[in-house]
Amino acid sequence: MSLPGTAPPPEAVHAGCDGCALAAHPVHLPTAGHPFPRVVALVGPPNCGKSTLFNRLTGLRQKVANYPGVTVDHRTGTARLESGAEALIVDLPGVYGLSPRSEDERVTRDALRGELPGLPKPQAVLLLLDSTNLSRHLTLAAPVLALGLPTLVVLNMADDLRKRGGDVDVASLAQQLGAPVTLISAATGEGLETVRRFLSGAVGVPVPIELPSSANLPACRAWAARLGEEAGYLAPAPPIWTRRLDGLFLHPVAGPLVFVGVVVLVFQTIFTAARPLMDGVTALVAWSGRLLLGALPSGVFRSLMTEGVWSGVGSVLVFLPQILLLFLFLGILEDSGYLARAALIADRTMAKVGLQGKSFIPLLSAYACAVPAVMATRTIENRRDRIATILIAPFMTCSARLPVYTLIIAAFIPESPIAGPFLGTRAAAMLGLYLLGFVAAFGTARALKSSVLRSDRAPFVMEMPPYRWPTLRQTGLRLVDRAKVFLRRAGTVILGVSVGLWVLAHVPLRGGEMPKIAESVVGTIGRAVEPTIAPLGFNWKIGVGLISSLAAREVIVGTLGTLYGIESKEESVDLQEALRHELTPGGAVALLVFFAFAMQCMSTIAVVRRETGGWKWPVLQFTYMGTLAWVGAFAANRLVTFWLG
Repeated sequence: MSLPGTAPPPEAVHAGCDGCALAAHPVHLPTAGHPFPRVVALVGPPNCGKSTLFNRLTGLRQKVANYPGVTVDHRTGTARLESGAEALIVDLPGVYGLSPRSEDERVTRDALRGELPGLPKPQAVLLLLDSTNLSRHLTLAAPVLALGLPTLVVLNMADDLRKRGGDVDVASLAQQLGAPVTLISAATGEGLETVRRFLSGAVGVPVPIELPSSANLPACRAWAARLGEEAGYLAPAPPIWTRRLDGLFLHPVAGPLVFVGVVVLVFQTIFTAARPLMDGVTALVAWSGRLLLGALPSGVFRSLMTEGVWSGVGSVLVFLPQILLLFLFLGILEDSGYLARAALIADRTMAKVGLQGKSFIPLLSAYACAVPAVMATRTIENRRDRIATILIAPFMTCSARLPVYTLIIAAFIPESPIAGPFLGTRAAAMLGLYLLGFVAAFGTARALKSSVLRSDRAPFVMEMPPYRWPTLRQTGLRLVDRAKVFLRRAGTVILGVSVGLWVLAHVPLRGGEMPKIAESVVGTIGRAVEPTIAPLGFNWKIGVGLISSLAAREVIVGTLGTLYGIESKEESVDLQEALRHELTPGGAVALLVFFAFAMQCMSTIAVVRRETGGWKWPVLQFTYMGTLAWVGAFAANRLVTFWLG
């Protein structure tokens, strides 16, 4: 069996190397001039280091998309090989098996079989397993090898295996599996030359072996245990510091306290450490705006660029440092292995509202963005639990709300210490908004699980990954990826909205002159919705911002920047100062509450529709969250106004 366009020259036979077993499996290098990059699927269970290997092989040559016809997110990347050829790596969802019990398993199985429309069938497979947990992870080998695709079994975490006194005879395991096996460390790059040789077209001729049915999990486990024993696998004992950390992080009292402390530290750092960077970006935007103003001749185009584009897009770019800091912390917590422990702690809280610990991971990812959070619910087998998690995920405060929160908090709440340098008033206000969304989510979940989505609670089983130091490379690639996503949105959605608003703010022409902004088309739209939002303390400009934020939540910042930029005729607007003149304290708090509850994101609505298979749930979700947002904002405005007299 060989990949298309390959030839088996004698010199390509690999005679063996440290940590790999390919001697009995010829390595076929690609024929020169192969017109298309070969497609290789990357498969593995969760927490096996799949993302680290994917980043090692592809670097920044990646893109993220949805599988055709489904909402599961996937990454593809190009691996450049020494021969000059390229291999397209498809990173499939992490699974423990290919039985279609969950959306993850169905997508991975269909992708490997070539049954996903628009996604080519892989010509080979990289099966990544954690060498420190081989007895469990080998159960995935049976259904993958049964597909008959050329497969390289990659045992990851070689460095951890050695440090913890473990061992595995890869040559014996390769003989038992009938497929080539190699031992690597994706974190350090050890052993990747064998993987790259395989990607170049090296395939083995599988030895016929007896495979258990993938649907028979006990048989798969017994088969994996037998293979491990025959391969001389020595399971490493957990290090003592792992047991000590788990004793703290998983303690029923100390564990939740540590989690709360970590959350407080994250929010305080986001405000304090990001401030100098935000000030620098603000100064850069203002300087570039003045430079542009002086370079362009007076006219319509200069007005568009300075009042529309620069005021709109620049107002949002200021918050990039905060968003990157948030993702930095989330990445460190995930890569270190702590988030899995947090999920186990959260299972006790989830039980009180009828959910399980598996709902915690999607809800946690919703702090980055609700779209992948909704997709992440595919790991939940119980459909009612899955729908309940989908419906409450948008309540979790996503990164798109961060610019709105920061803008209003900085404009209306002076910074002063509450607990010395550990917690200030602005970080406390931000933490309160996150808590408000959390309470709304769990209150909604309790109502759903005690009524229309009632079901028996499934047991929660989750594999605890070992504690590891996050790598600089992995963390850096994640931040670069998030920065690209943010800048892409700023250069498309926010830019488009800013330009559209500028146009609508300058028509209709009357006597050849542009109208006042309040009398323009955008002003007319704002005044039309103003009666609905006036009880909340909002003016027509906020109304326009609420409408535009349906494209993306943070667009309201760019919208207000554009509107106030047009009104003031300046290339750079101090939005905080403008909002202090336009909003009362009650209106400011009401705006924060509104964004904490409202489902201001059409992308999320579209994903919920696709994930639930119809419009019923997204319509109910949008209506419920919008009503709750209006009522909450109304109450907040009245309470603050009454309190301040």
